[in-house]
Amino acid sequence: MSRPIPPPRQTTDVRQASLINAALLLAAQRNPADITTGDLAEAVGITQGAVFRHFSSKEAIWLAVLGWVSDNLMQQLNSAATAPNGDSGGVNPLTALQQVFIAHVDFVVANPGVPRIVFQELQHAQETALKLAVRALMQKHRALVTGLLQSAIAQKLLPPDTDLPSAAVLFLGAVQGLVMQSLLSGQVQALAAQAPGVFAIYLRGITLKETP
Repeated sequence: MSRPIPPPRQTTDVRQASLINAALLLAAQRNPADITTGDLAEAVGITQGAVFRHFSSKEAIWLAVLGWVSDNLMQQLNSAATAPNGDSGGVNPLTALQQVFIAHVDFVVANPGVPRIVFQELQHAQETALKLAVRALMQKHRALVTGLLQSAIAQKLLPPDTDLPSAAVLFLGAVQGLVMQSLLSGQVQALAAQAPGVFAIYLRGITLKETP
């Protein structure tokens, strides 16, 4: 009797993608700090030793996860920011802000493990490579939002003296607050329903002219 032919070994790129996906799925179910390389190995059907043929350390796995998050989230946010949203096919920066807000919420709903990973890293008092990666992602997000706010001022959709740093912080804080509430309630799917109302309040706040 001939021996069965073993399945071909997957390439490092494919295996790394599988481990990243497993980490995201497991993070949606438990504390990311409690996820072991053994858990990841079991999730993708390899030995724990095989994990380290594709990643040099557990930290390297989480750095790759954050790299995936940064690339995919920013791709979705940039697409939302540049999508035509006016009757003339142009881009209204305030409408684009709303599209970015909704796109971020949709990303979290589709990947509920992401906020757990991000908040886990931000809790560390010391500077770590993972914390720096999270901070770099937040800076990219803030730069995108600030650019849209600047465009809104240039198009006279916002007062010329709008406090851009504060408006950007408030935007990010609104998203993060929604996400935190969903983690506390355990109802991540409710984010999609709540997001438009929260953004509407934000928009009224930044467009309202102060009385003398």
